[in-house]
Amino acid sequence: MLISVPRLAILLLCLGAAPALGESFKVGFGTHKPPYIFEGEARGLEYDIVLAAFAQQQREVQPYHAPLERLHRMLERGELDAITSTNTTSGVPAHYSAIYIEYQNVAVSLAARNVQLTGIEDLSLYSVSAFQRARFLLGDEFRSMALNNRRYREEARQVTRNMLLYAGRVDVMIGDRRIFRAFDPVVADRVDIHQPVIEHGLFPPTGYRVGFVRDADRDLFDQGLAAIIDSGEYQRIEARYAEY
Repeated sequence: MLISVPRLAILLLCLGAAPALGESFKVGFGTHKPPYIFEGEARGLEYDIVLAAFAQQQREVQPYHAPLERLHRMLERGELDAITSTNTTSGVPAHYSAIYIEYQNVAVSLAARNVQLTGIEDLSLYSVSAFQRARFLLGDEFRSMALNNRRYREEARQVTRNMLLYAGRVDVMIGDRRIFRAFDPVVADRVDIHQPVIEHGLFPPTGYRVGFVRDADRDLFDQGLAAIIDSGEYQRIEARYAEY
């Protein structure tokens, strides 16, 4: 989905020309979600990939961390040059890059709840907690369920979703498998993380793109991404987070 010509013209007038080589480029990342983003540590699987692709094009990145809802609003208002963890179904007009990473989202329930899920439509029978903008990013069927399920909610922080699940406050948690597991030790002193859980494989891998205000910047990023894949740098970054 591309920004219309009039809207893009307005944004360019507000923002001025694209950053020159070596200038800082303001990119929005989500909040702390290991192994993809370690907020405050300037690292993470997703973080490293994005910075490496920009570095190939001699672009310095000024990271900005915020919840996904806020990032999408900021991109739409032209307050950021780009945001990560989005895709063409986000509901926000932008110039979208090639897919740079995939998440494996799953539906997780406590085994004791005996939740029965054979398809996404079955989620409408349960209380559900998902990540922000999941209603846009997980496809039309999921969005329909979210809009019609009064017990559906979205949380900005993964730690909250782990807490809600283990405390029995929701029937189902929706999120990336690796992020969910990474937060178990964080909440272990507050809830019983040893309760058996069931992962329901309702979703194919979700491909994420970088959303840009300017198409020229999108093109540069795509070139940088292709370069780090061809050079093997992308694979070396993945290897750094293989333990998760």
